[in-house]
Amino acid sequence: MEATRILAIRHGETAWNVDTRIQGHLDIPLNERGHWQAQRVARALAQRDPLQAVYSSDLARAHDTARAIAAATGAPLATHTGLRERCFGRFEGKTYAEIEQTWPEESEHWRRRTPDWAPEGGESLQTMRARIAQVLQELAARHPGEQIALVAHGGVLDQLYRLATNMDLQAPRTWQLGNTAVNRLLWTPQGLSLVGWADTSHLEDDSLDEISA
Repeated sequence: MEATRILAIRHGETAWNVDTRIQGHLDIPLNERGHWQAQRVARALAQRDPLQAVYSSDLARAHDTARAIAAATGAPLATHTGLRERCFGRFEGKTYAEIEQTWPEESEHWRRRTPDWAPEGGESLQTMRARIAQVLQELAARHPGEQIALVAHGGVLDQLYRLATNMDLQAPRTWQLGNTAVNRLLWTPQGLSLVGWADTSHLEDDSLDEISA
């Protein structure tokens, strides 16, 4: 089977990203900058990266980013709930500082990335990793020899990086997860490999600004 080329893209910025507030499965919209970022990455991909399909989390911040990409590239768009962010249970809606103050013991598990621990009502890293690996296999296997975009969330991108590099769940993160960064992966039935990571050149390219008549 031919390889599937994957562009994994985090959604545009939200107000809660700026506030360091945990979003999880809460449906937080893009802010003004997030919409601008979505348009920028969409125009960049339309110019340089033909896509056969765009798959998105159903949460608005990812789906609205994906809709911009699909509109610009002409690729069909489909949603998949398996591309959602990690469910953080009762942590959702709280800032990092609030979590540390309110639940210090649980916060320690979170900081240490304890693989089998989950916040109350939430999802463990092990469970999330299995979910993302399954969704990746399902979607990539549909497109041998083609290029697709997966538009999702920081936690999803983190798992994809770890799957591609065989990085342990507890290894400290040393890679960036920027809003609308383009991250390039290659999938075959034998596994996932990393091609390029954290490309945000489209956010600096003034030629991608929409020209008004």
